[in-house]
Amino acid sequence: MDVVTVEKLTKNYGRRVGVEGLNLRVAEGTMFGFLGPNGSGKTTTMRVLLGFLNPSAGEARVFGMDCRRESEAIKAEVGYLPGDLRLPSWLTCREALRIFGRVRRRDLLTRGMRLAEEFGLDPDTRARVMSRGTRQKLGLVIALAHNPRLLILDEPTASLDPLMQDKLYVQLREAVRTGGTVLLSSHTLNEVEDLCGHVAILRNGRLVADESLEALRSKARRRITIRWRTDAGALPAPVDGVDWVKRDARQWRGVVRGPVTILLRWIAEQPVEDVSLESPDLAEIFRGYYV
Repeated sequence: MDVVTVEKLTKNYGRRVGVEGLNLRVAEGTMFGFLGPNGSGKTTTMRVLLGFLNPSAGEARVFGMDCRRESEAIKAEVGYLPGDLRLPSWLTCREALRIFGRVRRRDLLTRGMRLAEEFGLDPDTRARVMSRGTRQKLGLVIALAHNPRLLILDEPTASLDPLMQDKLYVQLREAVRTGGTVLLSSHTLNEVEDLCGHVAILRNGRLVADESLEALRSKARRRITIRWRTDAGALPAPVDGVDWVKRDARQWRGVVRGPVTILLRWIAEQPVEDVSLESPDLAEIFRGYYV
C-alpha cells in the first residue's frame, strides 16, 4: 500500500510557486529520499502532507486520508521533524514527553527516555541552554517516541556529529524493519544513498526524477585507470564503451559507458600492470538535477 499519495499538487504563495503539478507515491515500509536544492518545494510538500498548508490545487493523502480534512487523524500516526525546529526556552525532554504524551493519549516516557539515553540527551536540561545539535536530538526524540507509522524528517542530521548520525540511522532502519515508513529530506547525498531505496528530486517546484536507487546506479558511470607494463611494446586499440580522457604509453584514464563485463574481458587479454575501477558516483547524478 502507498502511505503517501500526491496527485497534481500545486501550492502557490501569491505569484511564487511552491510546488506545481506534483505526483508522488511513497510505499509502506520504505525509506524514501526527498531531494532538491533550497526553495525547490520539499518543505512545502511536507507541510501540505501534515495539514499545515492547504494546496492551491490537487490532492494529498496520507494513510488514504485527505491531508486537508483529516489532518488530526494523520498527525496522530506521524512523527515530524521540521528543518527549522523551534522549541520553547523552558522545555526539557522529560516535560516534552509528558506534554506530547497527553496530546497523543499514550505513554511516551518509557520509550522516550530510552531514546534520550541512546542520543546522550539529559532529560532535564532546558532548551534555552542547549546547543543546536542537542535541540536537534530533542526534536528527534519527540518525533520517534510514539513509534509512528510514518516519519517525515526535514534535514534530520543537521548539526548532529557523526556518532549521533550513526545512532539515528540505526533507529530509522529499525523503524522500517518493523513496518514503518520514512520520508527523508536531506542535502547529504551520501546519507540518502546509504539509507534510501527510492528517491524523488524536486527542482523549482517540479518533479524531475522519481526512481529507485538501483535505477540511478544503472545510470552512474564508473571511472577506470589502466597502468601499462613498461615492456609491453605496442599498446592495444581502445575498447568500445569507454570515453578515454587520457591515453599515453604509461597510463590510460576514462569513463565507462558500456557493460563492465566486456571491458573486463578486454583487460584480461592486455599487458596490464595495474587497473582500478571506481564505484559509480551517484553524487554526480544527483547534482546534475540540481543545476
